[in-house]
Amino acid sequence: MINLEGVSKRYNKQSIALDDIHLNVEPGEFVSVVGQSGSGKTTLVKLIIAEERASSGKVAVGDWDITRIPDRHIPLLRRQIGVIFQDFKLLNKKTIYENVAFALQVSGESGSRIRTVIPRLLEIVGLPHKIHAYPHELSGGEQQRVAIARALVHRPKILVADEPTGNLDTINTQDIMEILKKINEFGTTVVLVTHNREIVNQLRKRVVTLDHGKLVSDEQIGKYRL
Repeated sequence: MINLEGVSKRYNKQSIALDDIHLNVEPGEFVSVVGQSGSGKTTLVKLIIAEERASSGKVAVGDWDITRIPDRHIPLLRRQIGVIFQDFKLLNKKTIYENVAFALQVSGESGSRIRTVIPRLLEIVGLPHKIHAYPHELSGGEQQRVAIARALVHRPKILVADEPTGNLDTINTQDIMEILKKINEFGTTVVLVTHNREIVNQLRKRVVTLDHGKLVSDEQIGKYRL
């Protein structure tokens, strides 16, 4: 599903963000990528979603070799990959319905499909009663649930969650993690990028650890040890 072969990312001679990474994520896996600030976690996410290109090595996502993917193909690639960020990235002047619908509208989906899909997605994340609310009327945890619903609009095969609980309290963090586990149980591959030791150790799933751009451990039932 995700395969990196000898991948390095250099910004200049002094700045090596990733150094000779070999990583394979199978379909349906739940993998936590952990490491301290500056370890290369964010760069790894950017390579997977083709926001940046590897300096060397090969990056493949599904059937796509994205090492040198043409820019015109990137929107098609990203329909296979849902992405959740720490800061939600919701449109403040649009309702929750409109925020989720927007991701479908820009890809040309019909109004009838949008009206069918969005209530189902909001049901999955536990927010059907907030469909007409605005982001400022929601808690941080609820805003992140909306972001998850938006990430699922194209039924992605992969969901990348980049520090999804970084701005949340303990209760909302647990709620978001339960949603991510449920999505994974539906068959979606989940890549969780985090520095939260507690949630990683509670998951008892595969843990990949980065340190100064190098992959230093890969455990099937791992712990965050750094």
